[in-house]
Amino acid sequence: MSTGVHIPEYVQDCELIASEDLAREPAFWLAHVLLTMGDPDEPAEPYGVAASAYDAMVDRLGDPEQPWPVLRVCFDGGHTAYAVYANWEDENSVDFFIRHPNWGRLGHLGQCGTDEAGPGLSWTELLALATSTHEGSEGLTDPAERLLLLLPMLGDADMPGEARDTVAGALSHCGIRADAASDLAATLLGEQDSAGGIRWAPTGDNPIAVCSSPYSPRQVPLALGITQDQARALATALSPAPGQEVVEHRRDEHPSGGRT
Repeated sequence: MSTGVHIPEYVQDCELIASEDLAREPAFWLAHVLLTMGDPDEPAEPYGVAASAYDAMVDRLGDPEQPWPVLRVCFDGGHTAYAVYANWEDENSVDFFIRHPNWGRLGHLGQCGTDEAGPGLSWTELLALATSTHEGSEGLTDPAERLLLLLPMLGDADMPGEARDTVAGALSHCGIRADAASDLAATLLGEQDSAGGIRWAPTGDNPIAVCSSPYSPRQVPLALGITQDQARALATALSPAPGQEVVEHRRDEHPSGGRT
């Protein structure tokens, strides 16, 4: 049974509900990446998802009459990354941010929707969040799911050659047809080739990298105003451990790539 989510610093007149159960459905992952990074009107069947399941998922994710879905990624140091499907009567967006219970503020990554903002993560930070040690009983635990949830916040001119295969493997792992996952990954990452030279580097005495894009909330250090110790802890948590793999195990799959 889904439970309510309380985020004191997320001041919205809405009800939030934990929705990690949606991650069991390939339709969710296809809807998530197409709504935030692609064309939501693209046919679902070539990706191994029934049109009826996809349409129902899109309707659920954008329903203003329902509690807003929240999916979480808990990572090192007691931090949590959030994706919130914010559904007003006249507009929809997906808000991405990081929170720590001791901060008293949110670290905004960006938004997909009416007021686009981003990018919010470099490639190395995305990998760190995907593969970080999971703490507690909340949120997504599977590295591939964690990567895809936060993929819309990616923006980085320094992408490694294996990025496409990594994303394709995560898509296939989460139920997208294996023979379509590579092309979808290429489409989702396509804008990185023309990312306008987006770079990430720490500045001044703050160890948290900032983004060169003028459209990113991370033009200033993430969660600006936290203490130096908190900033160092966050910077460490956003650094990937050596040798971690995004897809560490595969679930039972149909030959087409969809989950059983």
